[in-house]
Amino acid sequence: MTEYNTQQRLLTRKEAAEFLNIKEETLAVWKCTHKYNLPVVKVGRLCRYRKEDLLNFIERGPFSSKLRVSSL
Repeated sequence: MTEYNTQQRLLTRKEAAEFLNIKEETLAVWKCTHKYNLPVVKVGRLCRYRKEDLLNFIERGPFSSKLRVSSL
């Protein structure tokens, strides 16, 4: 069983989009089309994002130099 860090808050799609400086709709499209391998945590029907996963995505992403991380 994996231990869950209770200090790690899951970000909403809106918060994740603000963090990545992209539109909310863009994240929704990426999830539906599997365009990028960005991990999503499903909570019922909702999608949530771990900040650590977003940072890893930026580091390894094909366009990492284009994204600027906001201070969320």
